[in-house]
Amino acid sequence: MADSTATGERTRLAVLGGGPGGYAAAFMGADLGLDVTLIDDAPHPGGVCLYRGCIPSKALLHVAKLLHEAEAAAEWGVRFRKPKIDLDKMRSWKEGVVGKMTAGLGTLSKQRKVNYVQGRGRFSGEGTLLVSGADGRHSVTFDRAIIATGSRPARIPALWLDSERMMDSTSALELPDVPPSLLVIGGGYIGLELGSVYAALGSAVTVVEMLPGLLPGADRDLVGILARQVAARFSAVHVNTRVAALKETGDGIAATLDTPGGKVTETFAKVLMSVGRTANTEDLGLDQLGIRTDERGFIAVDEQRRTTHASVFAIGDVAGEPGLAHKATHEGRTAAEAAAGMKVAFEPQTIPAVVFTDPEVAWCGLTETAAREQGREVSVQRFPWAASGRATTMGRPDGLTKLVLDPGNERVLGMGVVGAGAGELIAEGVLAVEMAALATDLRLTIHPHPTLSETVMESADLFFGQSTHLYRPRRPGK
Repeated sequence: MADSTATGERTRLAVLGGGPGGYAAAFMGADLGLDVTLIDDAPHPGGVCLYRGCIPSKALLHVAKLLHEAEAAAEWGVRFRKPKIDLDKMRSWKEGVVGKMTAGLGTLSKQRKVNYVQGRGRFSGEGTLLVSGADGRHSVTFDRAIIATGSRPARIPALWLDSERMMDSTSALELPDVPPSLLVIGGGYIGLELGSVYAALGSAVTVVEMLPGLLPGADRDLVGILARQVAARFSAVHVNTRVAALKETGDGIAATLDTPGGKVTETFAKVLMSVGRTANTEDLGLDQLGIRTDERGFIAVDEQRRTTHASVFAIGDVAGEPGLAHKATHEGRTAAEAAAGMKVAFEPQTIPAVVFTDPEVAWCGLTETAAREQGREVSVQRFPWAASGRATTMGRPDGLTKLVLDPGNERVLGMGVVGAGAGELIAEGVLAVEMAALATDLRLTIHPHPTLSETVMESADLFFGQSTHLYRPRRPGK
């Protein structure tokens, strides 16, 4: 049971929202010696990420990956019987993961003596929050406050149906059943991740993306490898296609698709709308303190994550894109340090992005696409995993590691990876970009063999035309 707060309680730092940004900010504040009150409507800290996002989705994606690997093992001479899916047990396991992690955060809160208040908070005046919870309403007076209220799934009002057959990412993660057919509206990372889960469990999945390709914004050579796997596992993938209308029928939901070849209508057992997320800034009382939002509705902040009110900070999804948990965590720590009077700024050179499909796609720093749009000359070095011993032993030669380098001074500007474990490999690229490492630094760093990490080293070797496992001589004058 959450601790209750007496009316009129005072705290040095109030944190509104208990997600990865909020609890990281609260814990950092406590570590710095501040009296901290953390406010969230869940029984324990964790936020959307732990309760309804990152963690439950990765638990289900792990199941999907296992099913794919069991199927692929037939090519290696190992055959398994067709798996039997126990949805009740799978849901219980997923919830067990969530429960264990959120309870652990509750324990960490107590160890740090963070006052955790379960309820919804809004600013009611200068330096004051009004918290409404199951045990009534409480007033919390603060010196500094951090807004970390996160985001929720976005909806297209004209298409949304009030039906059990209609899902967003939150309801899809509850895994109510495995529908025989599923339409996924949106070819971004959430749609592809959840579509992969349902396809692995037995749904015939169709993805519709209005733009020319999946994962808009990511480099096409990375996306192309994933797209081939998606096309093989999904029932259909439609790009340059818009969902014009949805109508519930006795058999399911009839979707009218506006394709390059004309309009077609298909019926699906269920529809998952995955078209982005919306910041939770409503009913926070921002007007009470004159806190401004930008033209896109995000709370305007400076390099310390301070809002237009000097004593209030904002972090995570409410403070602008990218809407990533790890970005929120580092923003939260910066804001807490600033609230404690430290001279700090949130100024990372890069924030990595990871799509946890199979294969995974990850990138950081300057992408090849962005360099082209900027008209910036770069050297792009690609090492195909078909030349990787480790990838071959795993039966996963369908990957690629690439480095985006400054051709003049060898500096690592960006990195991209597609393949098994890409989300783990990208951290080396993030470190390289942050440290302004050179291609020489990567090539002279001895990587263990045989590992997928060697592909980073050999991508750097390619810049000099000296990769051991791939013959691609450097052109004269380069």
